[in-house]
Amino acid sequence: MSSSPYKNSGTPVEAGLFVAFMQVADAFGAQAEQVIKTAGLTAAQYNVLRILRGAGPAGLACREIGERMISRDPDITRLLDRMEKRNLITRERQTDDRRVVKTYVTPEGLELLKALDRPVSALHKRQFQGIAPTKLKTLAAILEEIRTRNVGQKADCDSRSSAINTSKQNDSK
Repeated sequence: MSSSPYKNSGTPVEAGLFVAFMQVADAFGAQAEQVIKTAGLTAAQYNVLRILRGAGPAGLACREIGERMISRDPDITRLLDRMEKRNLITRERQTDDRRVVKTYVTPEGLELLKALDRPVSALHKRQFQGIAPTKLKTLAAILEEIRTRNVGQKADCDSRSSAINTSKQNDSK
């Protein structure tokens, strides 16, 4: 990546970091999508399969899958419907609580994941090649701290609207 356009520009470092995060996330996501697409999956479908593999034989309810998704899918039920039609997952209504439908990864879904494990791992190695392991550990710790503080948090829209209203008031003077 080229040097940051925010150095010595008067832009707050947080704004520069935000743009850098978004650019890296976009680039990494596009690269991963290319690998995942070779198996006929979307990024969301791949994410669901990985989540379910991690859940093991207990499976997960739809809501739990949605909470663990990297990118929120507004219609997780339709996503699961498409995956079930491809025999990548199965769903089963629970007998103890009929409101709950558990989702499980099928052997076919696990095979697809297994076929992607090596190419995805190789991609991750390429994405971070040349960065010292100690720097990667530091980066992982910092990103985890940022993620923990921010995932699930709503933007403070009140401060934004206050700033807009103040700006409009100043413009009308």
